[in-house]
Order: sequence, then C-alpha cells, then structure tokens
Amino acid sequence: MANNKEIKNLVNLFLRQAKIKGDSPFVWHKVSGNWQSVTWNSAADKISAIARSLKNLGLNPGDRVGLISESRPEWPIADIGIMAAGCITVPAYTTNGVSDHQHVLADSEASAVIFSNNELGSKVYQAASKAGSVKFAISIEENRISPENGIPIYRWEDMINEEKIDMADLEKAAENTAKDDTACLIYTSGTGGVPKGVMLSHGAIISNCEGSKQLLKEMGLDDEVFLSFLPLSHSYEHTAGQFFPIMIGAQIYYAEGIEKLAQNMLETRPTLMTAVPRLYEVMHDRIQRGVKQAGGKTEKLFKKTVALGIKQYENPKSMTFNDLIQNKLLTLLVRHKAKKRFGGRLKALVSGGAPLNYEIGVFFTALGIRLLQGYGQTESAPVISCNPPTKNKIETVGPPLKDVEVKIAKDGEILVRGELVMQGYWKNSEATNEAIQNGWLHTGDIGELDSEGYIKITDRKKDIIVNSGGDNISPQKIEGRLATQPEIMQAMVYGDKRPHIVALVIPDQEFAKDWAEKNSPDTLDIAKLIDKKDFKMMISEVIDRVNQDLSITEKIRRFVLSPEPFSVDNGMLTPTIKIRRHVIRKKFEKILEDLYRG
Repeated sequence: MANNKEIKNLVNLFLRQAKIKGDSPFVWHKVSGNWQSVTWNSAADKISAIARSLKNLGLNPGDRVGLISESRPEWPIADIGIMAAGCITVPAYTTNGVSDHQHVLADSEASAVIFSNNELGSKVYQAASKAGSVKFAISIEENRISPENGIPIYRWEDMINEEKIDMADLEKAAENTAKDDTACLIYTSGTGGVPKGVMLSHGAIISNCEGSKQLLKEMGLDDEVFLSFLPLSHSYEHTAGQFFPIMIGAQIYYAEGIEKLAQNMLETRPTLMTAVPRLYEVMHDRIQRGVKQAGGKTEKLFKKTVALGIKQYENPKSMTFNDLIQNKLLTLLVRHKAKKRFGGRLKALVSGGAPLNYEIGVFFTALGIRLLQGYGQTESAPVISCNPPTKNKIETVGPPLKDVEVKIAKDGEILVRGELVMQGYWKNSEATNEAIQNGWLHTGDIGELDSEGYIKITDRKKDIIVNSGGDNISPQKIEGRLATQPEIMQAMVYGDKRPHIVALVIPDQEFAKDWAEKNSPDTLDIAKLIDKKDFKMMISEVIDRVNQDLSITEKIRRFVLSPEPFSVDNGMLTPTIKIRRHVIRKKFEKILEDLYRG
C-alpha cells in the first residue's frame, strides 16, 4: 500500500498506487458474459490521454465537466482524468430526466459533459444543449446522436488513441493540484427540494479514505476485492467504493445490478462491499423467503441459529453451556453455508446513506455476517463515523473517523468539524452559511454520544413530526419497523400538527401475490386487492403487531394502502433510495388528511 502521509491530491493518490500495482487488475466489468479487467498501468495511460484531450479541447483549470454513466471502468478513468486536467468532476445520476440533467449542467456551468451510451446521451445532449455553458460532449460508446449544428460530440476512443501517452505530464499535473482545491461538485439527491451542488476538496475525500483505512485495518487489509453496487455518482460510493479501494490497492468489480447481485457475489467472491440499508433489507427478505420455502429441518435450524446469534450479541452472559455448544454446531451447519452465499471471503458489509434498522443489522450479525453501520452525508465527503469490526454496536453508527470532531448542539443536532467538511454549496452562500457555522457542519440529524463516543442517530431534524399535543415523533423509527414486516414493502407515516399518526403503506408485491392466490384467486391485481376487506384486515393485524412495540404517541391509528411502490422513476425515491417526503405528501396529502375525518 502507498504511504498516505505525502498524498497531495486524488490524482497523486492513484499514481502512487499505480506505480506499486503496475499490471495487476484495477477494475473489472462483465463483457459478453465474462469478467474483463483493466490494469492499473492501462488505466493510468488512459487517464493521461483523457486529461490531455480535455486540455487540447480548450478546458482550463477549475472548469466543470459533467460525468453521466453507469458504473464501469471508464467512470474512474474519466473522473481522475478530469481532475488531472485541473478540472472539477460533476457527477449526475443516470436515472435523472432531461430537466434534472439540465439543472445540474446549467447550475454548475459545466463546460463539457461525458456520457456513456446513446440511451443516456439522448437525454444528456438535450440538457447540455439547453444548459448554455457546455462547449462539447464525449460519448464513451459508439455515438448515434446527431449534433445538428449544436455542440460537437467526440468519441472516447479517439480521445484515448489520438493523444500521446505522457506520464511525466500526468505526474506534473498531480503535483500542481493542492489538497484544498475542489475535486468534485456532487449534487444532493433532493430529498427536500432542488438539489444543491456540494463542493468537496481533494483533502476532504483523502481524509475520509485515511479515516476508513485506520478504522478497518484491525481486520487486516491485504489483497482486497470490492464489489461495487451503488452508482458512482453517489458520494458514498465515489469515496468508499472508488477512492478508498484505490488507497489500499484493491480490485474493484462492478456489479451487474440487483437481480444479478447474488450471482456476482459468487463469481467475484468480494472481501468488502458498501451499500445502502434498502439492499440489506432486500437480502434479508429473500433469505427469509427462501428458508420458509425450504421448510422442515432447514427452517428449524435457521431460526435456531438466528435466535442464538441474537442472544449471544445482546446478552452473551445469558448463554448457557448448551447454548454455546449448539451455537458452535450451528456455525458449521448454517453460518458457513450463509457465508458461502456471499462468496465465502467476505470480511465486512458496510451500510450507509440512510439509517439501518436494528433488526436487519442483528439478523446478519446472528448469521455470522459482519455488517458495519456508518454515517455521513454528501456535505462531509461523505463518511463521518462507522462501527469498527471488533466492537460493532449495531444500534449506533460508530465513533467518528480519525481527525473528525463531533459534538451535540443544545437542540440535539449533530455538529461535525474537520478536513472532511465541504467547502460550501456551489453559488449558494446563504445555504452554505446556514450549514456551516463557526467551522462546524450542521448535519440536520438529531443524535447523542454514548459513554464510548459512539454516535446514535435518533432522527432527522427536519423530518421530526410534531403532533398537535407538542410531542416530537421520529418517522424513520416507525417506518423502519413497518418495512421489516414481510407483508409490507414500504411505508411513510404522517401526522405533523395532527392529533395522532397515520400511515401510507405499500404492500410487499410477492407477499400480496401469494396471499391473493390462496385467499382471493379472482383478485390477483394488487390495485384491486388493496380494496378487499379481508386483505385490509390482514394488513391491520400487521399494523397492530408493529404498534405493540411503539409508544402511545408513535402508534399508527389508521392507514391507507397504495399499490404503487415508491421508486426513482415516479419521483418518490431519490437515486440513493431515500423517500422524498415532500413528493409523497403532495401526491397523497388529501387521502392522508381524509384519514383524520373518517
């Protein structure tokens, strides 16, 4: 591994590691059903060529360059190439519509944009043409979009092949970039409205990576293999799934998508993986469903394994001699098999981007799968804290990373200070001054520190429901409990300035289908099923089950069902799988308000 003390910037970080790793594989992706790699040396050559091409096309240091692509080897090459040219990367989600792309490109005043394929390119090109600042575009794949006297589109391969590889030139570029220069401009996911551009320095991301390395070194960091699942446009994956692996010289495999994730795990046998809680919820549900279908002895042993695993985590002193013997036997019979489903070499799964439900975390822990919950936000590059491997407190988000200061304000808000904090919001001094006060980043999250300095998140400051009785209620806690029920896919609770809590509930699609086949074969359409009295009664019993563990003010009094899941496509989820409350409230407000009149 490279010595991190003298790392000047992210380009310098990559070059130091490339000199050590040479012709070893750097990144992998599937081509015609087979995994193919790009070596560190090959990537360095391509980065040099892209950097020189951008300069020759007229870009100057500090210019912004949009990067819109699915995760693939060209993504990190483009990203680091942009930085090597002295420019600033502006990633955007592939799920964005034309107006979203236009906002990002126009607001950032991007001078150029790189996109991956024609399907994406058609939207990106429309947006770029309207943005007013874009001088040219680069298409990674063969381009079939006609510029029509608009901005020119250049081919990626031409950029790579026409430019002379000059590593000395690249090294010089790496020397000329300071740690406090802006590396990227990442737009927030827009959970509360219009996305804002977060300016992150090279030093902020390097600080994140160094802190993560320090945290995880106790489990042994050697020849690590990452399976990258989240989009690289997400600040979490940009740091934890790209630059952190680069810092430790790891190989990165790009997963093919959620449907092939289990297969990809078996093929790539990762040692580390980062994802958002929703993925772990999906994994949990699939494992549970598979065990239930197997039934018999398999189901019985599995349930015993989970029960004893939870008991050992929550109250190890209560484990009897027989419990300990059974637990060891179940490790051989059940836990080893579970680990093989993750490839057999997994050292840790890391969860971030949203709160991890305790039941999900303890479930994986009980199966012998180490799941470490971390915490952060785009404005902190993004990692603030994470649980260490050997003292994992699932109910917390761990202690702050090395060189990160955390304190709790009088109103309970978590404040953060350190090199990881953003330089500010692009062209938005008002929002910047509100977020950063006296050097402290105001996270908007409510939490507390335990006796060992671990952070426990209790809610989002702006998401807190204050009912008409003046009680503060955490919607995420209630929604998390609902989402762990096998009958429920998603939920949003409602009740600000109202006397009690009501909920919008999305039934689990597979469960609803199975229920209909057994109980109402003439009503297989979920849109019609949710109106059936028996189905509503069944969901009502589920709500009652959840309410047993909630306080009086948290209990859900009434609910309404919807057949349409929250998704990125319908605007009710951000690309990072967080619910957009303001969008959902706007669409369902009348229905939810009617629950108080019934």
